[in-house]
Amino acid sequence: MSKYSPYKKRPTILEQFRSFYFQNKCTDLESAIEYFSVFGGMSWGVDMQMSLEKLIENKVYNNYRYIHADITQITESDKTSHALLTGIASGDRRLHSALKKARISRPDGEYALDNLFDRGFLEDEYSLEKPPSDDNIDEKLNFPKPFMRFWFSFISPYFKSIRDGDYKEAEESFANKKQEFSELTFIKLAGEVMKKTFKDDPIVELGSYWDRNTSIDILAKTKSGKIVAGICKYSNSKAKKTELTKLQEQCDKAELKADICVVISKSGFTNEMKSQKSPELKLLALKNFKSLVEDLSERDFIECEGKRY
Repeated sequence: MSKYSPYKKRPTILEQFRSFYFQNKCTDLESAIEYFSVFGGMSWGVDMQMSLEKLIENKVYNNYRYIHADITQITESDKTSHALLTGIASGDRRLHSALKKARISRPDGEYALDNLFDRGFLEDEYSLEKPPSDDNIDEKLNFPKPFMRFWFSFISPYFKSIRDGDYKEAEESFANKKQEFSELTFIKLAGEVMKKTFKDDPIVELGSYWDRNTSIDILAKTKSGKIVAGICKYSNSKAKKTELTKLQEQCDKAELKADICVVISKSGFTNEMKSQKSPELKLLALKNFKSLVEDLSERDFIECEGKRY
């Protein structure tokens, strides 16, 4: 069986995060999520006392030629694949958007995608609920390893200057999108937190929702059949009641009736928002993410398959 076989079990985002947290002796959840968004999935040891920017310089920019050579061995240096991966990493992850960004025809793109799926670079994701219209909504494409999304967002597009030792353009791009970049990791992990929160009526389906007019960060179904809709606020300000209003509007546009709404906020909630808490509204803060890294041990560590940089 090929090393890159689609049938080979790949570590989940939660398994990768637990391994990262254990390996690097993380103590701060916010920093762990931020650093994991860049280095996740590679099993490289990182110094959590060093700034993320300095780590990127030491481990990625300075080792560009070696990492690039390893990645192109897997992609077979296919320009279409590289353009498509960059289009996915830097956009909304929808197939048609990525093809447009990469200026690739659908037949060429789908051919490249087949190879990328086989090699473990990508996995597809479909809206958990079918949109109310009969429009054909494209799937979204995910990078199973967070580092690969980082590479094709901030390294591959600036390869010429990085190769020549000039990191300025790449550094500026990352600085401008740093907060936004970590948000997807936060949303994915927030879904795992939700699964641990619903103990009395377990979540049996988890994903997200999108159509041409709206999207919902997290959509889930419980064992009893309840619909759970979640919105994530990844910012340094507390979540206000407007986040709940926004989520309710998203559900209305999607023609979905949510039995339970969940607001997940990195920086907590205003008092007004806290007063809204009820069986139909759950509030989850960063402290709730601690449930993801309980009882860590050597068994959670995922060995590095390639080189350590």
